[in-house]
This record gives sequence, C-alpha cells and structure tokens, in this order.
Amino acid sequence: MATIIDKLLRAGEGRLLAKLRNYAEAVNALEEDFSHLSDEELANETQVLRERYGAGESLDDLLPEAFAAVREASKRTLGMRHFDVQLMGGAALHLGNIAEMRTGEGKTLVATLPAYLNAIAGRGVHVITVNDFLASYQSDLMGRVFRALGMTTGCIVSGQDPNERRQQYLADITYGTNNEFGFDYLRDNMAWQQQDMVQRGHFFAVVDEVDSILIDEARTPLIISGPSSGEANRWFNEFSKIAEKLQPVIDYEVDEKKRTVGILEPGIAKVEDKNTNSKLKVSFFRPFYGDYWIVDLAPDYSWALVGESSGKYFWILTRDQKISPEQDRMLIDRAKKLGYMTDRLIKPANTLNIKN
Repeated sequence: MATIIDKLLRAGEGRLLAKLRNYAEAVNALEEDFSHLSDEELANETQVLRERYGAGESLDDLLPEAFAAVREASKRTLGMRHFDVQLMGGAALHLGNIAEMRTGEGKTLVATLPAYLNAIAGRGVHVITVNDFLASYQSDLMGRVFRALGMTTGCIVSGQDPNERRQQYLADITYGTNNEFGFDYLRDNMAWQQQDMVQRGHFFAVVDEVDSILIDEARTPLIISGPSSGEANRWFNEFSKIAEKLQPVIDYEVDEKKRTVGILEPGIAKVEDKNTNSKLKVSFFRPFYGDYWIVDLAPDYSWALVGESSGKYFWILTRDQKISPEQDRMLIDRAKKLGYMTDRLIKPANTLNIKN
C-alpha cells in the first residue's frame, strides 16, 4: 500500500524534471553568446526582455535568455557560475514549486534567477528570508548581479520610517523578512489614504527557508492594533493584579506548543470573586422578571441597566460618554419593560462579569 501511495504522490514528477532539464539545456546553449556581450550590452538585455514581454511574450518564453543573463552577470560580479542543478531549481521556483536544497548548494544564488525573470514584468518582486541580517546581506551581495543587469534592489529592515520603506518597495527586487512584509501589509490595510501605503502590490515572491517561514513562523499570528483607550488600560491593570494570584494547572492551563493560555473553571470563579470584591463591585443587584437585572455600581459609576443574567454579563455605563438616539430608546424601552427607569443613560463602555 505504501508503495502505491508513494507512486501516486510522485505522479508527474518525471515530466516536471524533464521540463526543468530542457530549460537548463536551453540556458546552456546561450551561455557562449552572452559571454561575448559587453557590460553595457548585458545591462541593456533587461530592456530588450521587457520590450518582448510588453509585446506579448510570456515570462516562460523569456526564461532561457533571462537565466543566461543572470548567469553571465553573476560570473562577472561575484565570480560564481550557476550550475545546471541551480538552473533547474530556479526554473522550479518560477513555476511555483518548492525546491529543496542542502546547505551549501547555493540557495541564495538560485533565488536570483526567478527574481530577475519576474522583475522583468516591472511589478516588483519580494525575496523573503528569516531575519534582518540575511535580508541585508543577500540584498547587498546579490544586488551586484541585479545592478549589472540594470535593475534596482531594496531592503526592508526594522527601524525604517514609512518614506524609506516606500522607496525600498519601489525597487525592482526587494529583500526583507516575513514579519516586516507582513506588518507592512497590515499597516497598509489600516491606512486612511493611498499615499500613506508603502507596498505597491504582490506580484511574485521567492521564500527562503520556506519550511521555517510557512510552517514554524506561521504558528505565531501577526497582530497589529491601534492605541488603547484609558478605560482599556484601567481594565488591564485591574485584571493583571488578579492574574498574578492565579495558579497554573489549577486555575489555568498553558499549551507551550500553541503558545496559548486557557483559563479553567476554578480560575473563572476566582476572577469573579476578586472582581466583586474590588473597587468595581456593585453596591447591590436584584432580579427583575427572571433574566434581567438592575445594578447600582460603585460611586464612580452611574446607574446601570444590565442585560441577560444567564451569561452573567452586565453592562457598565459610564458618565463621560453620550449615546446615540437609537441606543437611548433601546435602553429606555428595556427599563420601562422591566418596570425600572435609570436616572442616567450613558453609552455602554464595557462589560463586567459579576458572580450571582
């Protein structure tokens, strides 16, 4: 059975390898011609390829000439020549596959091939790596190859301001880490105006250390948020004091692998007890018609009309915020329905979990 499954998983692998070998042979056939080009003629090759692309040829059609140009530029600037297996790896990446290579087999050099080819479209290419050092190092080293071909390179690292980042993204090929690219994407989606955005699109990307970035690093979500309100800070301070008194295993459980913390029933009970004994405690509460409660909060809060007690969640209504007419009518209607009218009706600002 294992043999059959293995064969199914590898179906079509031979055809793909044959296609990659054909690409490598086509590049090898052009090597001598490109070796006779002057530096100026080699740099002009990018413009020639872009004109052909604009005339309707696909990037797949341009692959042999583009790879031959990169190989020649690498020989002249770095003294490194792409081997056939590296040409095949570059073609595999361009076709959207994962190319597995051992340490020392030249992954950084391989990435120059699909990066240059797809940069011909003029829509920008991202080369994603695992840390700022590698991004800077690869951008500087491989940038020599791209500059010899008339292309520009950029590098996104932590600490850059939006204007600097925007300029780096305008380069033909931009190096950076998955976190930097990810947070720039999130910030762009929070921008109010298009001119505040830094990225210009997402056309093609080469991912270095793909297992680390798409599997290991992907376990930690990228979260971005705006400034918190004073009320939120107050709640944080209150509950952080309570959290310090909770005991692991008894009150909460920690999943190291998933990097999560889950509170248990005893912990919930302790939080509720602490909360009702804190300065946020209610002075009294009493049931109205089964599922509804009216609560008079501590002196620094106004009267509050609360919701369903089945979930133990109650509205806190603060003095300093106004409510909309719709909210006003809703609260008044509910108060009248329950036979009770609050003397202040303020916008619900938060919820307080109160123990029955």
